[in-house]
Amino acid sequence: MNNFEYHNPTRILFGAGQIAGMAKHIPSNARVLMLYGGGSIKANGTYDEVKAALAGHAVLEFGGIEPNPHYETLMQAVALIKAEKIDYLLAVGGGSVIDGTKFVAAAAVFDGEPWDILSIGGKVVQGAMPFGAVLTLPATGSEMNSASVITRAATREKRAFASRFVYPQFSVLDPSKTFTLPLRQVGNGVVDAFVHVMEQYMTYPVNAPVQDRFAEGLLLTLIEQGPQVLSAPEDLEIRANIMWTATLALNGLIGVGVPQDWATHMIAHELTALFGLDHAQTLAIVLPGILSVKREAKRGKLLQYAERVWGLREGSEDARIDAAIERTRAFFEQMGVQTRLSGYGLDAASAIDATVQALEAAGMTKLGEHRDITPAVARAALALSV
Repeated sequence: MNNFEYHNPTRILFGAGQIAGMAKHIPSNARVLMLYGGGSIKANGTYDEVKAALAGHAVLEFGGIEPNPHYETLMQAVALIKAEKIDYLLAVGGGSVIDGTKFVAAAAVFDGEPWDILSIGGKVVQGAMPFGAVLTLPATGSEMNSASVITRAATREKRAFASRFVYPQFSVLDPSKTFTLPLRQVGNGVVDAFVHVMEQYMTYPVNAPVQDRFAEGLLLTLIEQGPQVLSAPEDLEIRANIMWTATLALNGLIGVGVPQDWATHMIAHELTALFGLDHAQTLAIVLPGILSVKREAKRGKLLQYAERVWGLREGSEDARIDAAIERTRAFFEQMGVQTRLSGYGLDAASAIDATVQALEAAGMTKLGEHRDITPAVARAALALSV
């Protein structure tokens, strides 16, 4: 296991009824901007609970943040912050709203061109506004990490940044707030969390049994609880387990001291930006192909994954690897997420060409834990999911 430093300053308020007590974590004299998405928080009661909790604060609102948050929309929020002298932000929604709020928090105090935060990276960020979050859709782990992914709609670019300045100060995780989610979004969230774990786990052995077993435990929980939430959507305990698993999948803990991949995410981001597919949908398309084309580099961990996660112990090594990859694909499909380009009505040849060209244009030509996933490798991986 490699040397590491792990720091996570986000306070988690977990469980039903936690929204009511969150105001004590916000300065009493703060002018708060509440950011949210398309209005589902008003339908499920979250909006009213948040407003009641903040009754003693001056609160303004900014709605309309997209499922893949647009740079253009978020810059409108930045202008509102400056005009209204806002000094605290509250993200209420899923990962996209929280991601958008992270960018807004950084851009509002950034002395320069805000797009540089994304085009150059989070290293240019030297500060950010304080903010908290109320999570309504477990998936991205954004409620307890320092990463954000933003889309520039005008140019169809999807870029990520990370900075220690954009951890939420606190996040409310109330699993009862997920009951009104469409099951499609619930399935997406499970797949998203699963791939987050795989990006940190599916590399090569480095004698890190604690991190490996943490990761395997999260994968097993998702495999067990994921189908259960689709068949018993009113079960609060299942909802709670999935919500906490999704948070732990990307709060940094399982990735400390071990190599990480993230090629699947980079390729998937281009698919989403080009064709408007859900983030989880593009991850489900890309991951099985990446595992197949990089099977030699990942052989040790693929065999470990096959045995510990899927219980595959019989047959040749290659047969076990093949079976593990197919079970992964089948699990995504079981969660209602198609794993092939044709499942979304895309012409495979043109979609693959466009994605590879976008990777090259963005300079993403050396991805993965060994920096050996080139555009040609990405093309080969996508060709396995036509």
